[in-house]
Amino acid sequence: MRALLSVLQVLGRLLLIFSLTYLMPFACALIYGDGTRLTFFASMLACIAAGGLLMLATRRHRAELKARDGFILVTLAWTLTAAIATVPLMLHQGMSFTDSFFETMSGLTTTGATVMTGLDTTAPSVNLWRHELQWLGGMGIIVLAVAILPLLGVGGMQLLRAEVPGPIKDTRLTARIGDTATILWTVYLGITVACILALVLAGMGWFDAICHAFSAMSLGGFSTRDLSIMAFDSVAVEMVLTVFMVIAAMNFATHFTAWHERHLRPYWHDAEARGVLGLLALSCLGCSAYLWLVGTYPDLWSVLRYLTFNLVSVATTTGYASTDYETWPLAVPLWMLFLSAVTSSSGSTGGGIKMIRTLILVRQSNRELSRLLHPTMAATLTIGGKEIPNSVVFSVLGFTFLYFLSVVGMTFLLVLDNLDFLTAFTAVVACITNTGPGLGLVGPTDNYQFLNNYETWVCSFTMLLGRLEIFSLVVLFTPQFWRK
Repeated sequence: MRALLSVLQVLGRLLLIFSLTYLMPFACALIYGDGTRLTFFASMLACIAAGGLLMLATRRHRAELKARDGFILVTLAWTLTAAIATVPLMLHQGMSFTDSFFETMSGLTTTGATVMTGLDTTAPSVNLWRHELQWLGGMGIIVLAVAILPLLGVGGMQLLRAEVPGPIKDTRLTARIGDTATILWTVYLGITVACILALVLAGMGWFDAICHAFSAMSLGGFSTRDLSIMAFDSVAVEMVLTVFMVIAAMNFATHFTAWHERHLRPYWHDAEARGVLGLLALSCLGCSAYLWLVGTYPDLWSVLRYLTFNLVSVATTTGYASTDYETWPLAVPLWMLFLSAVTSSSGSTGGGIKMIRTLILVRQSNRELSRLLHPTMAATLTIGGKEIPNSVVFSVLGFTFLYFLSVVGMTFLLVLDNLDFLTAFTAVVACITNTGPGLGLVGPTDNYQFLNNYETWVCSFTMLLGRLEIFSLVVLFTPQFWRK
């Protein structure tokens, strides 16, 4: 009980920090005069009040967090920030709490699934709020807090281990974990600014450029238009977004190393980066050839344009759409959804099981095949010249089993409510990989508005499950976690 009170003390401080995020849409409301400034001001006050009350109620319980406390804090932080972020949507848009929570959870987990329509005419400040949530969720609110934990008086390694994606979480860019988080956020901010400028040069207005840079760098996929990127019908915009989606799908530590060394060598030395680029290149070539042979488009340029953008978008778990790819032969969009589960790097803003786990699974499978032929061989598993301990391999195997078991379980929960299998299965895959659009009734030209409350909460939980990478959330439901 005392440990939980210490977690609530830190959570109160995090909510006070989160209240500052309302300043951006508030400023936008003043600039555009869209009538939402009182909404965001009231929302900020509600967030400050919630954080302040938590701090006051637990003021005698400030303590250093232990490892298990980090998992509780991360789960509560994502859940409560999504809940408090619903206030502007309920006040201005008139949305129910269920739909608002789905939208904000989709934003913070960078899923990009939406229940909103009429985005083209939605108040600019509301659209900016949705995209800002994705941008913050991209690198992780907890990692942002780690960068300023000296102000909170709480150790950060426990939080980083619970939050940062990937099986190898102890790698640091600097000796101090707070400095590491600061570096990652600096790189994230710098590339976001570059994306904004590139989109403006490609022909987007400043507001659309800022919003889409936020969602592209977070690999979130929210858009200011109901038709997503197809509303712009611009090759230049699609090319810029494709480049930055690929950048965001790679480890930001690798980006920092490449910038620090002023050389591209770190990308070649990063096995994940090679895997991401190689898999995307081969998939684009193979699927383009297939669409060309079956005559999906009348010319090769159209095939390359639409296939490359949409495949990269789905594979990197962004979820933009520049065409209705559901009209393509089913094999291609299904392959794209499969890629969303395996393509993004650890340390990126993408979802799925991550490329490092994919490489470990492939190498482990190859090692087992070799042992069938040579039972006495002592084969080590290496990636990028580094030996992977068996403990990490076993962790990856366990994670992958739970991951796909979660997909099966959540799909059954939706099918039990009489949702058709294609829609249920692809919705779960799209939510747990934090991709957004699926197929069927949740395809690239549809949204999740048709879901009933039960189905909406199942998908909301699935998004959080995918964002926290299964273990960090499931461990809370194990009896041993709560034993002293």
